[in-house]
Parts: sequence; C-alpha cells; structure tokens
Amino acid sequence: MRIRNLALQVAALTMMAGAFGCAPSGETAEGEGTTNPPTAAGQMQPVTEAVAVLHPTEGNQASGIAHFVDSGMGIRVIVDMEGLSPGDHGFHVHEYGDCSAPDGTSAGGHFNPDDQPHGAPTDTERHVGDLGNISADETGMAHLEWTDTFLSFSGPHSIVGRGIIVHAGADDLTSQPTGNAGARVACGVIGIARGDM
Repeated sequence: MRIRNLALQVAALTMMAGAFGCAPSGETAEGEGTTNPPTAAGQMQPVTEAVAVLHPTEGNQASGIAHFVDSGMGIRVIVDMEGLSPGDHGFHVHEYGDCSAPDGTSAGGHFNPDDQPHGAPTDTERHVGDLGNISADETGMAHLEWTDTFLSFSGPHSIVGRGIIVHAGADDLTSQPTGNAGARVACGVIGIARGDM
C-alpha cells in the first residue's frame, strides 16, 4: 500500500511538473537551452568547454571574450579582445570569479594552487593562471590561441568559476609575484559553456 501511495505521489508530481513546463533533469522544455545530461551514476557529464566575457574595469575600454576548450591534449584558450592600447598585455587566470571591484582587484591574485613562482606559460614551474601576454595591434584588437596543459575543468587546477584578467602592461614573465603587468583593464568570470563552439 505504501509503494502504491508513493507511486501515485510521484505520478502526481510528474504531471504537475509537466503542467508548469518543467522538464526532467537532462531534458529541456521546448524552446529552452540544453543542459548537460546526467551520467549513469546520476552525476553531471564532464565540462568540455568554458567561456568568459571580459568587461572593462573603471576608466578603461578593453572588452572581449575568452573560450576554453578541452582538446584532449590540454585546454585550448582562444581569446579575442578590443579596446586595448597597442602592445603586450598580461593575461592571467585569477583566484576568484569576482569582478565587482571597479578596478578588478576583487578577482584576487593569480590562480596558484601549487604555490609556485610566477613564470611564462611555457615554464614547467609557474602559476596555473600564468598565460603570458596577449598582443594588441595598432587598432587595439588582439587575438590569442594557446593550448595549456596546466589548466583543467576539474580537480585542483580547475579554472571554472575563476576570474580572468587583462592587464594594462606587458607581463615580463619573471618579476615576482605577478610579472609587473600593471593595472587591470578588463575582468571576466570563467563559466561552463553550452558546448557548441
């Protein structure tokens, strides 16, 4: 009798969910976006793509978008920016996904879960967040493509929910603790992408 009552309650809730346009986990109601379907164990599928929209900090015009894609050989970083001054600009993953401070300092320091010194993206000892520089042309446009083996979408090196910062000046790739790249001109938060890039 208890099982029958429970089955009737589940059926009633399912009908109510349908009446209000709700879709079961892993499905979408008509016209809505997609979600990651759960695995057989009921856990979400692994993240394969992430994105960050970069907005200018106070008094700056730099903006852009950064895509992060699991290539199977690392995380492929693809960035397009505009509104930068010509030349190199430090480009780093920062510890917090918080761009609420007008100057971007709420994103904290470089993402460094292994307590390593600052370095170049090609160094074997570096902050996980050390992505080097992005170079802007005379019109302020910049494009970067890089595959990084330190970044991850899970575990202690996960960048999901972290901040991404573009600096006013070039990262010299050696000065401690952050490469002497100057003020923060753009800030974004790395989030899970839809996966259709």
